[in-house]
Amino acid sequence: MQISPPKHLAPYIRHYIFLENSREDIRSLRLFTDGSSGLILSGDMNLYSGASEDRMPLSFFYGTLNGYKDFASKGRFSLIAVVFQPYFLNILLKSSAMEIRNQVISAENVMKDKLEVFQEKLFNKTDPLWIIHDLNLFFTHFLSEGISNDHHLIASIQQYLLQNKGTVSSRNMQHFTGYSERHLERKFEYYIGMSPKKYGNIIRLHYFLSLINNEIEDKNMAFLSYEAGYSDQSHLIREFKNNIGLTPKQYLNTQNKMAVNFIEM
Repeated sequence: MQISPPKHLAPYIRHYIFLENSREDIRSLRLFTDGSSGLILSGDMNLYSGASEDRMPLSFFYGTLNGYKDFASKGRFSLIAVVFQPYFLNILLKSSAMEIRNQVISAENVMKDKLEVFQEKLFNKTDPLWIIHDLNLFFTHFLSEGISNDHHLIASIQQYLLQNKGTVSSRNMQHFTGYSERHLERKFEYYIGMSPKKYGNIIRLHYFLSLINNEIEDKNMAFLSYEAGYSDQSHLIREFKNNIGLTPKQYLNTQNKMAVNFIEM
């Protein structure tokens, strides 16, 4: 279940996702980059890092990803994923997005007990729509302190990249903002955790995903890759494997897509 935030929170939160698993077996899950950061809230989840098998915190923030992260889920769980606009984690944690890129940070370590009430509601099987309503109030109150001009600048550049499906030259970016390429890179790395070029590549990749995930039965990969702005199909496959760890055909054959960037392996 995917739920949009109210209009005034849309510049900061992309959407909420509620996921529930009633199975007792072990499931392999993959979260891959969409350029966003986020928050995972749970009251009863046994989630382990796929690489180290370390147990994840019940609730945690994750920074923007360079590629993908694998997890293993053991037993039943219910969770709410709050998918942030890329720069919102910088606002929440007041630290460089580069320092927390690819990182998982326990919510308890940075927000003490402020999120505990939401964990308890998930544990007690409260209607997720009510929990999301309360989260909207929580984030609205947090944002009442105001936002810096730099965040408004980054949000404007993000919208410019989205409108152009990620395909924007350095010259056009400089013309749009009035800043040099290096200045923009420093801003983006601090507030989002990656360069404008890397973020644009992710937007382009997800535009391609939107094309192959639609209802077209006869998917001509070469045509769709050109449609998404790739110079050739081999370039697309390289980007796809670097960011998702699969080829486009392997991704399409994945049975359980829990969200556009969260799949069961």
